Amino acid sequence: MHWIFGAAACALAVVSASPLAAEEAADARLAAVADSYYDYQLEQFGLTENVNGSTERGASLWSVTPEAQRARAARYVEYLSELEAIDRSALGAKGRTDALVLRTLLEAEIGDARFAEWEMPFDSDSNFWSYLAPRGGFTTAEEYRNYIGRMRDIPRYFAEQTANARAGLARGFSVPRVTLEGRDVSIASYVVDDPEQSPFWAPFADMPRSIPADEQERLREAGRTAIAKHVTPAYAQWLAFFREEYLPNTRTTLGASEFPDGAAYYAQQIRQYTTLDLTAEQIHRIGLDEVARITAEMEKVKDEAGFDGTLAEFVTFLRTDPQFVARSGDELMGVSSYVAKRVDGKLADYFGFLPRHRFTIRPVDPAIAPFYTAGRGGLDACQMNTYDLPSRPLYNIPALTLHECAPGHSFQGAVALEQEEAPRFRRQTYFSGFGEGWGLYVEYLGEEMGIYRTPYEKFGRLSYEMWRAARLVIDTGIHHYGWSREQAVDYLSSHTALSDREVGTEIDRYISWPGQALAYKLGEMTIRRVRAKAEEELGEAFDIRKFHDVVLSLGSVPLPALEARINAFIADGGQGLPGVTYD
Repeated sequence: MHWIFGAAACALAVVSASPLAAEEAADARLAAVADSYYDYQLEQFGLTENVNGSTERGASLWSVTPEAQRARAARYVEYLSELEAIDRSALGAKGRTDALVLRTLLEAEIGDARFAEWEMPFDSDSNFWSYLAPRGGFTTAEEYRNYIGRMRDIPRYFAEQTANARAGLARGFSVPRVTLEGRDVSIASYVVDDPEQSPFWAPFADMPRSIPADEQERLREAGRTAIAKHVTPAYAQWLAFFREEYLPNTRTTLGASEFPDGAAYYAQQIRQYTTLDLTAEQIHRIGLDEVARITAEMEKVKDEAGFDGTLAEFVTFLRTDPQFVARSGDELMGVSSYVAKRVDGKLADYFGFLPRHRFTIRPVDPAIAPFYTAGRGGLDACQMNTYDLPSRPLYNIPALTLHECAPGHSFQGAVALEQEEAPRFRRQTYFSGFGEGWGLYVEYLGEEMGIYRTPYEKFGRLSYEMWRAARLVIDTGIHHYGWSREQAVDYLSSHTALSDREVGTEIDRYISWPGQALAYKLGEMTIRRVRAKAEEELGEAFDIRKFHDVVLSLGSVPLPALEARINAFIADGGQGLPGVTYD
C-alpha cells in the first residue's frame, strides 16, 4: 500500500513538474534566440555593451550598403523562423512579453527591407549626418581613439548613403521636395576651414585631466587631421550632392500612396509605429472624434481664463500677446528647468521606483534648430528649442518639459535601463507607440500633479493634446486620402495654438515621415484606457505608483504587451515591483 501511494505521488509530481519544465525549456530557447539576435546587432553596428546595459560605439561606423542591409534582413528572417518554432503557449508571462517584443522588432526590420527604406535615408526631421558629432568629451584615451576612427570612416559611410539616396531618386522613393527647403544649412554648418570650428572638435576642447597632457596633444593633432582630411570633405561632398542632385530631382508629390507599392508601404509604417492592427480609415475616424472632444475641453479652459470671445480669437490672443514670449533663450530654459524641479517634488507621489540616472536640459543644436521640433527627449538629455522665441510660447513649456524630460522620455528611459532583470536586447529598445504614448500620457498626468498653474498653461497642454489628435487626421489625410500641404497646414493651424513656424515644421515632418505621427495619440489612449480599467476593477486596491512602476518596468514594448501586463496587474490584485516599498 505504501508502495502504491509512493508511486502515485511520484506520478503526480511528474505531471505537476511537466508544465514548469516545459516553460523553463521554452523560456531558455527564447533567451538563446534573443541573446544571439542582440549579439548580432552589437557586431553589425560596431557597439560594445557596458555592464549597465548601455552601449558604446567602436572605431568604425556600420555599413549601409544594399548588400549589408539585405544580409541583415535575411538573418532577421532566420531569427523570426527560430522564434516561431518556439511553443508560445509554453512560455511564461515574461517570456511571452519577450517573444512579442522580439517578433515586433524583427518584423519591423524585415518590413523596412522589403521596401528598401534605406534608399530614403533621411527626412525633414531626422537624418544620418547631424548626430555623429558628440556634444562633449570622453573619459578615456581609448574612447578618443575610437572617435577618431569613426571620423576617418565618415567618407565611406557618406558615400554609401549617397548611393542609396541616388537609387531612391531613380525609382521615385524620395523625400518630398517641399519639405526640404532650407535643410541644407544642417550640412553646411560642418563645412569649415578651421577644424577647431567644426562641431566635431567639441570633444577635444573638453578633455579630462586623467589623460596625460602629451597624450592629449597627440589625440588633438589626430583629431584635427581627421576633421580636415576626412570629415569636412565628406560633408562638403554630401552638401554638393544634396543641393545639386538630390533636391532638384526629389518628387513633388506628398503622400506615401504615391510611392511604388505605396499603400502597402504606408500600412507597414502604421503597424511599425503604432504596434496596433488599425487601418488608415479607422485611425482617421479616431482622430476626428478626439479633435471634437478636445475642442469642447478647450472651450471650458477659455472660459476659465475669462476670455470674452470665440475660441479662434482666444488662440489668436495666445499666439500674439508678448506676455507669452521669452525674452531670451535662458529664460525659456529657466522655465523648463523650474518645471522639471517642481516635477521632482511630485514624483514620489506617483512613482515608487525612482531611477538613479540623471538627465540634463539643453538647447537644440543651432545647426538644426530652425526646422527642428519644439523639443526632443532622451536618456541623457532633453532638448528645448530656443530658436525664434516668439514661436515658442511659454505656456507650452510645462507640457513640453513633462513629455521630453520627466516623467517623460528621460525618466522612462532611465527606469527601463535600471531594470536589472530585463533581457539584454530590451534594455534600450524603443517603440514609438509606447514611448510617445507615455510622453503624451504624462502631459495629461501633469494635471493631476498640479504642474499647470494658469489657464494658459492648461490650454497649452490641451493644445499639445489636440496637436497629437490632429496628427491622426492629418497623417492619414496626406498619406491615404491625398490631402495637399495647404489642407494639412490649415487643419493644424485652425485646431491648435501652435505658432505658424511650428505648424509648418510639423506638417513637413508628417509629409516626409509617414506613420510616425500616429504613435503619440494612439499610445496615450491605450495607456489611459488600461489605467481606467485597472482603477475600475481594483477599486481601493489601485495604487497609482504601482501602476506606473509596472508600466515603466516593462521598458518600451508593443502596446499589446502593455495591455497584457496590465491585465496581469489586475489579476494579481495590483501588486507593484518587488523590492520597492510603497508606504
